Amino acid sequence: MTFNLFRILLVSCVALIAGNVSANDSVKSAMSNSGNWAIWGGDYAGTRYSELDQINSGNVKDLQVAWTFSTGVLRGHEGGPLVIDGTMFVHTPFPNKVFSINISDQTINWIYEPKQNPDTIPVMCCDTVSRGLAYADDKIFLQQADTNLVALDANTGKKIWSVQNGDPKQGSTNTNAPVVVKDKVFTGISGGEFGVRGFLAAYNINDGSLAWKCYSTGPDDEMCVDPVNTTDRGTPIGPDSSLKTWEGDQWKIGGGTTWGWYSYDEETNLVYYGTGNPSTWNPVVRPGDNKWSMTIFARDADTGMAKWVYQMTPHDEWDYDGVNEMILADIEIDGQMRKALVHFDRNGFGYTMDRVSGELLVAEKFDPAVNWATHVDMDTGRPVVVAQYSTDQNGEDVNTENVCPAALGTKDQQPAAYSPKTGLFYVPTNHVCMDYEPFQVEYVAGQPYVGATLSMF
Repeated sequence: MTFNLFRILLVSCVALIAGNVSANDSVKSAMSNSGNWAIWGGDYAGTRYSELDQINSGNVKDLQVAWTFSTGVLRGHEGGPLVIDGTMFVHTPFPNKVFSINISDQTINWIYEPKQNPDTIPVMCCDTVSRGLAYADDKIFLQQADTNLVALDANTGKKIWSVQNGDPKQGSTNTNAPVVVKDKVFTGISGGEFGVRGFLAAYNINDGSLAWKCYSTGPDDEMCVDPVNTTDRGTPIGPDSSLKTWEGDQWKIGGGTTWGWYSYDEETNLVYYGTGNPSTWNPVVRPGDNKWSMTIFARDADTGMAKWVYQMTPHDEWDYDGVNEMILADIEIDGQMRKALVHFDRNGFGYTMDRVSGELLVAEKFDPAVNWATHVDMDTGRPVVVAQYSTDQNGEDVNTENVCPAALGTKDQQPAAYSPKTGLFYVPTNHVCMDYEPFQVEYVAGQPYVGATLSMF
């Protein structure tokens, strides 16, 4: 079985989506209008496919700028705006302003300008970005960098409620786009480079009260996993599945943060997302698989309980993260239609899972330059690591050269897309390698906890 089953088309641009799958009536109504863009990926499946057809291959060359708008913020702008019934909601990087703009005449309806402590900025790992907003029930949900999750009145911009999701003094920040499912808004946490322990949290959209919070590492109850009913490729994970794979209490500062994107399937009532790299980047000090960092989670949206997990890069030695978006699509594999989850990871492998059962269907390189592993063993689900490129085996203060891809990834945060018309996945790719040298570092709360020097080329 090869990745040709996807008929993947690798390109450097992405398509967009508007769908109509939802479990919140207001979101469902907004998505039903193809002129709206009501969620980060256009629909809960994250396909970024749009039914709009006014722009086509024949007239795209004639496009001209109709109008522009400056946010007045000069850092990285990640994540597109929301469009709801003629109003565009634009977000910025820190200090996370939100603009409500009338599309017809470009007038500003309102501006939300949060007052955040600038001390948050040095704690943000990789620019002061924000990856998007969420909408539901005439509310706009903003996840601020200082970890405050805020609900705004979509008509006036007034704050309805705010809840603190972490502590920047301990290294926690937020960059992700929240997602609303039913009566809950989901958000994660950033800070893996500061020893932050990752989690996914669900807050009630009406008052901001915490519904559930499930960690990526640690004891079973804190991770919301069941030793019998939570499975890894169909096999129960057993008790203490995470604790057994960490040395001592390293899991408490073990990363697995959740700064990416969250997809949802209304039929299964599962929310899907990936966890980031284990902390620190020095793999020598954290022997074991470091579960469940670098993992795809499928959680019950109502309770947070994990139905299945799959770890893509056990004991990640290269800072590959695993947070890239999960695209949900029904595709034919070996002559059988499967309810699939498709994920193009920074580690250079593309994965197709059965999103209901967690069965691993396909795991193949989508860039032939990938050299850190030869392949994924479909029996064990594990990548077969090439010793030459193992930063753990080579040891501390040893420069492992020419690892491909670099930590930037064969695919970074730039999103992929799927077209149900063509049956193709559209994947932006990088061709970057690196030298990687791990070193000893001591954990100090709120201070960088990296432990490696990287040179990318």
